[in-house]
Amino acid sequence: MAALTDLSFMYRWFKNCNLVGNLSEKYVFITGCDSGFGNLLAKQLVDRGMRVLAACFTEEGAQKLQEDTSYRLQTTLLDVTKSESIKAAAQWLRDQVGEQGLWALVNNAGVGLPSGPNEWLTKEDFVKVINVNLVGLIEVTLHMLPMVKRARGRVVNMSSCGGLVAVIGGGYCVSKFGVEAFSDSIRRELHYFGVKVCIIEPGNYRTAILGKENLESRMRKLWERLPQETRDSYGEEYFRNYTDKLKNIMQVAEPRVRDVINSMEHAIVSRSPRIRYNPGLDAKLLYIPLAKLPTPVTDFILSRYLPRPADSV
Repeated sequence: MAALTDLSFMYRWFKNCNLVGNLSEKYVFITGCDSGFGNLLAKQLVDRGMRVLAACFTEEGAQKLQEDTSYRLQTTLLDVTKSESIKAAAQWLRDQVGEQGLWALVNNAGVGLPSGPNEWLTKEDFVKVINVNLVGLIEVTLHMLPMVKRARGRVVNMSSCGGLVAVIGGGYCVSKFGVEAFSDSIRRELHYFGVKVCIIEPGNYRTAILGKENLESRMRKLWERLPQETRDSYGEEYFRNYTDKLKNIMQVAEPRVRDVINSMEHAIVSRSPRIRYNPGLDAKLLYIPLAKLPTPVTDFILSRYLPRPADSV
């Protein structure tokens, strides 16, 4: 047993240390670089000496990132919900990489709100999240794939443990389940082109994806726009308990995101990147086991966490 453990450790060590050559000549395109994971990854790859092409949503974000890094980083503006913006970014990217192609596409841009009980949300609430997290990711990928294929590079898609088990209502988990399916399908299709596809599935980390507005005020807005009949069926106590539980989840979120950034970097620089990365203890000890348990068992565990509505049976 000890020998098997040693062999397993040596194998993982070799895979982690077996890096791609000529990294300083390779281009990486990252979406969602105004803040959070994308911003930190861009800086880390610049420090490694790679050529980083960072897409930001705002002028302010692009300018700040440019000031904080070196000539090895170039920025462009990108709204992943607008086809014209994606086409313009793709043309800019082709001009940057030329015949060399794009070594890595990192689909990092994402939003988490609005989220809450599904019945409290509207179609527009779902579409707002799905358009960024899934439809935008797909359209960006389709436009950039010819450049990735030319370089025989890789696609790195930001998913979530919410793409393994639906822990909250709204478009977030729906979109992340879609990211998982899209990533799986293109990974199989692109295998023969020498292109690798990696999925990052972090646990509960504290980032700007949850917005800056106070959680309680966001939930209060959702609650107060509901028809009186719907509010009566849940009850005021349900609203208070549900909001308190969400606040607790946010408070215990891991503020140190280095494991996520290192996972993304490994997917880019390793000769043998993993198909899935699961940074965070909660990912490994909670969400992955929940996703693998029989569905009735997972339902039972997660339903114990939800408050009981006023009209419950």
